[in-house]
Amino acid sequence: MVQPETPTRILLADDHALVRRGVRLILDAEPGLTVVGEAGDGAQAIEMARAEAPDLVILDIAMPRLTGLQAARELSRLQPGVRILILTMYDNEQYFFEALSAGACGYVLKSVADRDLVEACRAAMRDEPFIYPGAVSALIRNYLDRVRSGDRLPARTLTDREEEILKLVAEGHTSQEIADLLFISIKTVERHRANMLQKLGLRDRLELTRYAIRVGLIEP
Repeated sequence: MVQPETPTRILLADDHALVRRGVRLILDAEPGLTVVGEAGDGAQAIEMARAEAPDLVILDIAMPRLTGLQAARELSRLQPGVRILILTMYDNEQYFFEALSAGACGYVLKSVADRDLVEACRAAMRDEPFIYPGAVSALIRNYLDRVRSGDRLPARTLTDREEEILKLVAEGHTSQEIADLLFISIKTVERHRANMLQKLGLRDRLELTRYAIRVGLIEP
């Protein structure tokens, strides 16, 4: 008998009760997603995350006591396995890059939450980044600014096979797809991926993708 999938347990943090209610309605209506707690500020989000051990935390940026970015940094330190999404009204490059630096794997605008939030949650649980179109433009501008300012791009430190896998990871392929394409086992793919993260001092798929752009393995 096939066992039902364990639902993704989500903690939602926003200082506006009406926003939380609306977001909860969106998420609870989706199979495999369930909201297990709501917090009204960043500090409460950290307390509730300790108590509830959610799989995914969705944080607003502008909240009392601790902002969403501050809470994201603390959650990344305390519970490194938890996924974090930023849900915000701010279409702002600085906030976007700070969110990535704080450990978030996605950045969703409230104005299109009904369209993007569920997809972002599912991407986060697949360990994939979610980036809205405007943020992709910001990443490209950041890359171009680095080139124009003469910043040196990282030296080649990966083997040919690692670069091959990195390119496929950055293009969005799953480990199973990469294994099938290269006729190797999933364990081999995961081992190469872990080696790349260690060699490059990176943490996740999003940072691998940004690295792949910087060294020209994929087009920005």
